Parts: sequence; structure tokens; C-alpha cells
Amino acid sequence: MQTADSVSLAKLKSPGRRFGPGKLFLYLLLSFWALTTIYPFFWVILNSFRLKGLIRSDSFSIPFGNSFTLDNYKTAFERVDILSAYKNSMVISTAVTVAVLLLAGLAAYGMARYQFKGRGILYSLVIASMMFPVFSTVIPVFRMMFSWHIVNTDHLFLSQLSVILPQIAGNLSFAMIVLTGFIRSLPIDLEEAAYLEGCSTYQIFFKIILPIAKPSFVTVAIFTFLWSYNDLFTQMFFLRYKDTFTITRLLSEITSIAGVNYGLMAAAVVLVVVPVLAVYVILQKNIIRGLTVGAIKG
Repeated sequence: MQTADSVSLAKLKSPGRRFGPGKLFLYLLLSFWALTTIYPFFWVILNSFRLKGLIRSDSFSIPFGNSFTLDNYKTAFERVDILSAYKNSMVISTAVTVAVLLLAGLAAYGMARYQFKGRGILYSLVIASMMFPVFSTVIPVFRMMFSWHIVNTDHLFLSQLSVILPQIAGNLSFAMIVLTGFIRSLPIDLEEAAYLEGCSTYQIFFKIILPIAKPSFVTVAIFTFLWSYNDLFTQMFFLRYKDTFTITRLLSEITSIAGVNYGLMAAAVVLVVVPVLAVYVILQKNIIRGLTVGAIKG
């Protein structure tokens, strides 16, 4: 009969619990990589609470006492309309995400489940479209938007629409590829049974495919929202009036007018990045689950 000490010793000697030099080196390497990734943002946060005159001379210490201030954030909210910029960003990113999920989901379902002439060529074109960077198409897109009279205008809805349409087009390819691969891996038995019961194609998609493929749709939604939120290039071209600025477009404007006011610039960066970090922290399980499920089943 084994004693408790012998059982504990056996567990320590088991291969799964060994902590060798290789694993130690891996942990040290990952810790160093995490430190180099996190520290720059931590440094920006510290300097956003520091007096602007001290940032150049003492930018690495923790601000406290006389060096600590909230003036940088007060200036950011007083000089520029941060709340309106957040609202514009949320409206644009949400509209892009909803449209991409609907259009890419229906297109992916059609590509995965229906046989039609030219399907392979069409899917290859979808993949090939991801090879073209956004700046290679921005001039013809701008000319097309200009002919529709929705750019260079102070009308809020038209300005937002001029950003929403190119972002939808830019995100459709990625969304279609991810969703098509996932839907192809799903068993078709439920769909056949629903079809025999008299369900239409749209009923099958919304009542069967969408719930089953929820992890994949959530992953696409998260990445689409964040890409739209951070898409400064498109916003620089189509948003010309301050009332229509998004938060990233406003950060670019603050950077140009702040000059050497590094405290204001640090506060603006924090205000832009914090919502993105919040989305990652809150939805990180959905991101990982969606990517791993797509990798295993696709």
C-alpha cells in the first residue's frame, strides 16, 4: 500500500510535471516578449498623468505628488469633442459589422452549400481580392463616392456612409473565407430535415446555420469591428469636417495641433486604445474559441 509521501513523490517525478531548462527558457522568452509588448502602453498611460513639462526630463518614473495631474485629460475633453468622436466611431463600426455579417454570412452559405457554374472561380476571386491593399483602390473609390455626392460634405449621415461602404467592401473577403470554411464543415442533416419540413433558405440560415456557427460569426464580428474602428486611412480620405470625425481621425488631428504637448498626445492615445483593449479583454474567450474551432473544423 502506497503512503501519501510516496504518491506525492511519484507525482513530482512524473514527466508531465517536470520543469526542465527548455521550459524555463521558453517561459523567460515569453515573459520578455510580453514585457516589451505591454510596457510601451504602460509608459503612455504613466505620461498621460504627468505634467507636460516633466515628460521630456522624467518620463520613466511613476507620477505622484506634484508631478501627477489630470490636466491632460481635461484639455483633451475641453479642446476637442471626444464624446461625439466616440459616437461616430461606434455608429460606423457597428454598421460595418452588421452589414458584413449579413452579407458575408449569406454569401458564405451560398458558396458552401450550393453548386453553380463558376463557383470555384468566384471563390478564387474572393481570395485574390485580399491581395490588393486599400491604398491601391482608394482613388477610384473616392471618385465614385464623389460622383454620388457623399464626400466633402458636412452632412453627418452622408459622411459616415462614405466611410461605411468602403469598409464593408474591404472586410467582406476575409469574412466570407472564414465563414465559408466553417459552414462547409457543418453536417447537412439538420438543413435537409428543415428543408423537408418546408423551411425556406433564409429560415434555414437564420434558425439553423447562424446558431450553430455562432463562434465563427462572433470572431468575424470582433475583427471587423476592430478593423473598422482603427481604419485611419479611409477616415482620413472621407472625413473632412470636425463634426464627422471618428476617434482615430480625431487623434490624428490632435497630434497635428498639439505640437510638443506630449501629455495631451498621451492622453489622446489612451482614450483611443482603452475601448479596443476593453473589447479584447471582455471577448477574448470568444476570439480564441472562434479561431480554434475554425482551425479544427475548417
